[in-house]
Amino acid sequence: MNSFVVRLTTTRAFAWVIKHVASRLDPMIFRATNGRLTSMGPAPLPMVAMTAIGRRSGTPRTVQLAAVEHEGDHLIVASAMGQARHPDWRYNIEANPEVELQMRGERFRARALALTDDDKRRVWPAILRAIPQLRIYATRTDRNIRVFRLRRLPP
Repeated sequence: MNSFVVRLTTTRAFAWVIKHVASRLDPMIFRATNGRLTSMGPAPLPMVAMTAIGRRSGTPRTVQLAAVEHEGDHLIVASAMGQARHPDWRYNIEANPEVELQMRGERFRARALALTDDDKRRVWPAILRAIPQLRIYATRTDRNIRVFRLRRLPP
């Protein structure tokens, strides 16, 4: 991904658009196009629509996330674009780790597992290569940005 795109997609204005507009539209567009499109057009990063059960409401909640393929699983990062607090979906998958994933061309159940800090350090370079925006997001917060492994469940 070129540096202009990384700089653009990490501006505070772009983060506002993602948080308040794209986050509501993208899961619907992604599902309707079978993982081919987002509100911004073709996904520039590998993406998943993850549906988790809300920890308090019990209601299914779907979020659109960048995902990194790793050792047959997918890694997702609870960066919240560097905000001070963790994204709500992090707490949802910690309370209810069984999720549904929609990827380009397929939908399946998976279990979310939080990586240890040592495991996170080991995979972080690969994550940064795939999602370079995380370099900037990580500088915006002092919190420990969690990484989760999504492991496919048998049908």
